[in-house]
Amino acid sequence: MMEALILSTLAVTLAEIGDKTQLLAFMLATRFRRPVPIMLGILAATLANHGLAGLLGSLLAQWISPLALRIGVAVSFLGMAAWILIPDELDEDTPTRAGLGVFGATFVSFFLAEMGDKTQFATITLAAHYESTLMVIAGTTLGMLIADVPAIFIGQKMGQKLPLALVQRCAALLFALLGLAAAWDAARLAGWL
Repeated sequence: MMEALILSTLAVTLAEIGDKTQLLAFMLATRFRRPVPIMLGILAATLANHGLAGLLGSLLAQWISPLALRIGVAVSFLGMAAWILIPDELDEDTPTRAGLGVFGATFVSFFLAEMGDKTQFATITLAAHYESTLMVIAGTTLGMLIADVPAIFIGQKMGQKLPLALVQRCAALLFALLGLAAAWDAARLAGWL
């Protein structure tokens, strides 16, 4: 269980550096200057989004054969390793001016920004891989907060000084290693090794 929590936290923390939701946290902090409702909105949106993704991952694990699941996990992790190396940009139509207040604007913005995002797919994949869906959801949510909450306080000035390319390469390497480990496990399960 602790492995699921630790790897989920580490994977999402690294994947979030330079991600559009981190840019969104910068933008919201600049616009609203109210860190507590922004942090609570990020937490609520991440729990909702990653909770749904974790449930989907655990359902997939029940519906798919163990070999197909391991192959799918390996392919997903390797795909995420490549995806992380593609820079993210914040969409201009992010709904921050919907008259919802700071918490509401943050919740809606983050929930929508995470739809189809690499961390949502990571949550699905990690939940399918591990039997502890709650630990995966806790880990991916914690990873999101570790990456995005400092963005609220540090702002764009410090964000420009982070070695983004190095962080992205480390995250890609982590997902590639997870993918190779899952591929090895699939080959062993299939009797190919």
